[in-house]
Amino acid sequence: MKYIDEFRDGGVAQKIATRLRDEALPERQYSFMEFCGGHTHAISRYGITELLPANVRMIHGPGCPVCVLPIGRIDLAIQLALDKGAIVCTYGDTMRVPASDSLSLVRAKARGGDIRMVYSATDALQIARQNPGREVVFFAIGFETTTPPTALAIRNAHREGLANFSVLCCHVLTPSAITHILESPEVRQYGTVPIDGFVGPAHVSIVIGSAPYEHFAQEYRKPVVIAGFEPLDVMQAVLMLVRQVNEGRSEVENEFTRAVTSEGNLTAQALVSEVFELRTSFEWRGLGEVPYSALKIRPAFASFDAERRFGLGYQPVADNKACECGAILRGVKKPTDCKIFGTVCTPENPMGSCMVSSEGACAAHYSYGRFRDIPVRVETGVAA
Repeated sequence: MKYIDEFRDGGVAQKIATRLRDEALPERQYSFMEFCGGHTHAISRYGITELLPANVRMIHGPGCPVCVLPIGRIDLAIQLALDKGAIVCTYGDTMRVPASDSLSLVRAKARGGDIRMVYSATDALQIARQNPGREVVFFAIGFETTTPPTALAIRNAHREGLANFSVLCCHVLTPSAITHILESPEVRQYGTVPIDGFVGPAHVSIVIGSAPYEHFAQEYRKPVVIAGFEPLDVMQAVLMLVRQVNEGRSEVENEFTRAVTSEGNLTAQALVSEVFELRTSFEWRGLGEVPYSALKIRPAFASFDAERRFGLGYQPVADNKACECGAILRGVKKPTDCKIFGTVCTPENPMGSCMVSSEGACAAHYSYGRFRDIPVRVETGVAA
């Protein structure tokens, strides 16, 4: 298939749904986690859940970089803008994530902080060139997909000798989070769900390839099917997972062959390795401290590390007690299990990161009407 509408063909979707109903064994339950927020939105937008057999459950994972960003990291960016007087540049979704003291980057901007939304690390680099008398910090977030552009910006700044540019690096790594979900006692004490397999990330896998997931298939006996973001991609991946479970197989399969290879993008990987190295630990929202799950800037590029340049010290901050984002990110709860979902917490007034991000599970359920099955109390007109 060549064109996007072919991956949204309702007739083909019905055929895959029929195969799923025929092949899903009625005597067992299937639980598959889609790690990536793009898959979560495809599932909600196209009503994929309604096409799956009742015994096939999709679990929303922590696959949204904005959603897993802890409050303490946003506080650092706000500190740079309000206390250090830096121009802070970051992506749009990051701007509205609630932070400490009822702040967010947007609210800090309203208080006088010079905080700017950009579309890429290159945009931040250009702002630094245009403002030689100001410190410019790029608040870099994201999985492996957005890491190479940040690495390129740092390398270019180094080659140019751009002394007023630095990066607050919060890039995190997908495989480490999957491992943490599967085996960490810290995560288990917060609550987990049985997982029979994973729908592997699409854009992340374009960069890192399919090989890094072999570990989960071999060590944990969990099948992984890498899938594109279109509805037929997701449905076909679920069918492939059902077949693996039925046949007792645990393999890495690649449904997204039109974009993903086994080795991934070697040029991008080399660039990331040149500029970044592993952190020993990093806090993820909903998962806690995850060993070797994030990147920091190598000593050779230390002058572009905002944490070192400004002497920043990280302090963890607890989430809003009313917000269930942590449990939702672990797949323990659905967005509709949260008492403030769709009432106090909406995209216009987000209480947690899962409602802020365009890839968050709560935003997906709200945007595509998946909240309408919440029981309503007639006397108040609000969700029960």
